[in-house]
Amino acid sequence: MDFNSNFAYYFQGKQKKARKYATMKRMLSLRDERLKEKDRLKPKKKEKKDPSALKEREVPQHPSCLFFQYNTQLGPPYYILVDTNFINFSIKAKLDLVQSMMDCLYAKCIPCITDCVMAEIEKLGQKYRVALRIAKDPRFERLPCSHKGTYADDCLVQRVTQHKCYIVATVDRDLKRRIRKIPGVPIMYISNHRYNIERMPDDYGAPRL
Repeated sequence: MDFNSNFAYYFQGKQKKARKYATMKRMLSLRDERLKEKDRLKPKKKEKKDPSALKEREVPQHPSCLFFQYNTQLGPPYYILVDTNFINFSIKAKLDLVQSMMDCLYAKCIPCITDCVMAEIEKLGQKYRVALRIAKDPRFERLPCSHKGTYADDCLVQRVTQHKCYIVATVDRDLKRRIRKIPGVPIMYISNHRYNIERMPDDYGAPRL
């Protein structure tokens, strides 16, 4: 037996068989014309968009006390939320908080301090002992906090977002930037050894200098 016949004999029993794959049943589409009209799925009609129609968008709801950025809840006596830096810079500028606030707004002012701000001052230790003594002044109104954590900036932002009756007193740039995003909340700051205020309606308080 020559080489060619041996080769043919060896591969004769090892012929490649076509693999069988699982086949799925072919189903008619519900829009197929072979189906009866009652069983056939009707094509969806495309609604023509009116180019002149107003587009509906999700807009965050602003409180009813705001009228074109004018906050009707503001008015004397003013409730002013103070942060740690504002108290500290007031001490450095030798300013009496309550008297300087009244000189700025020409009305009675009630400085308010939250539990988070008080906890922050207490954590700073002996260096801020004068600020702690001022924060415990009986003229200050203490605002209890019900939320978790003691980060003062988040506490103040959350409070003025929910209640629009406060003015925020701060010299912190990051906190100012966050407060400016909330409509209707004025900001008190220190400039030229006196208190100034921004975003205050013209009918209330002193103009910004």
